This record gives sequence, structure tokens and C-alpha cells, in this order.
Amino acid sequence: MTDFTAPRTREYDPRSLDQPRLYSGVRTRRMVSFLIDYTIVLLLMIPAAIVVFFLGILSFGLGWSLYAILFPVVAIPYVGFTMGGSHQATPGMRFANVRVARLDGERVDPAIAVLHGVIFWAANAVLTPFVLLVALFTPRKQLLQDLLLGTVVVRNDR
Repeated sequence: MTDFTAPRTREYDPRSLDQPRLYSGVRTRRMVSFLIDYTIVLLLMIPAAIVVFFLGILSFGLGWSLYAILFPVVAIPYVGFTMGGSHQATPGMRFANVRVARLDGERVDPAIAVLHGVIFWAANAVLTPFVLLVALFTPRKQLLQDLLLGTVVVRNDR
């Protein structure tokens, strides 16, 4: 198995990400990982919602306004700590055996991981069908956020 973790030397060759076998089935695996990650975030929102409920009681109702931003409050750290962590993948991505890689060979840090998620959600709110159609026309099956951030999603088993 070839290791595509970010090298620390100048010997990095960006052509290592041009191997077609790295992108076989990536679109389907991304959809599966999205569903798994979305389910995990929704499950994490349950204890967060309970905490907000009690904050609302303690603050005479003011804390309940946090319900409006509960999804991003849970999802942003989830993406930042998992995709920006050592595995370069969320738990859903790890289940689907894919990971994020940067085209310049560096590691995906938490800031890039959060931007990746935020751009995905913002672009889907405005350009829903077009964001996903981009993957049909790019050789590395990149989505809009991948193109903007210089990242790709590759199979981890090849």
C-alpha cells in the first residue's frame, strides 16, 4: 500500500495524486461518507440540545436562541477535529476508506478542513445542483470546495 501522507521533504511529487486508481469510486464513497457524517452530527446534536435547554432555563429563555445555530456549533468542530486531524478524514470518510489530500503535499489542517465544510454548505445553499455536477467534469472528481482549496479526496486503500 502506498502512503500518501504529507511528506516533510522537498521530494514531494504532485503527480503522485494523478493516478486514476486513487479516484475509482470516490464519488459514491463521498456520498456514503456524507450520510454517515451527517448522521453522527445529528446524533451529537442531541446532547448539545439538552445542554441548550438547561441553559435556556438558567438564562430565563435567552439561551434557547442557541438552537438557531446549534448545527454549525456542532458540525464545525466535528469537521475541524476529524478531517483536520491525523487521519485526514472524518469518521464517515474513514468508513468509506477515503481521505482528503492537498495538492501541494501539505497536511490538511483544521482551518482548511473547516473551510472545506463551510464552502460545501454555503455553495449548496446557493448552487445546489451545480456543486455536485462539477465532479462529473473534473479529472480528479473534485467538487467546488476542492477546486477552491486545492484539495482532492482519494481512496485510502490504493
